[in-house]
Amino acid sequence: MERKTYYFSINLNYQECMAYYKGHYTSIQVLSDCGKTIRFAAEKLRPFMSSIGIKGRFRIHLTTENKFISIEKVN
Repeated sequence: MERKTYYFSINLNYQECMAYYKGHYTSIQVLSDCGKTIRFAAEKLRPFMSSIGIKGRFRIHLTTENKFISIEKVN
C-alpha cells in the first residue's frame, strides 16, 4: 500500500484536550512541517492525552487518497 507521511508538532493543554475528548469537536487540523494542512478525527489523538494535555512531535501516515492509516509520537 502506498502512503504519504507527514510530521507535525502539537501543543494542546488539558482543557483543550477535554473539549475534543468530550466530543465538542470531532476533528483536528494541523499544519505539517512541509506546510500542508491536515485534518483528521480528533479521537486518533486520545492515546496520547495525559494530565498536561497533548504535547510533542507526531508522524501521520495517509493513503494516497488522504485516508488515515496511523499516527505515532516521535522524538
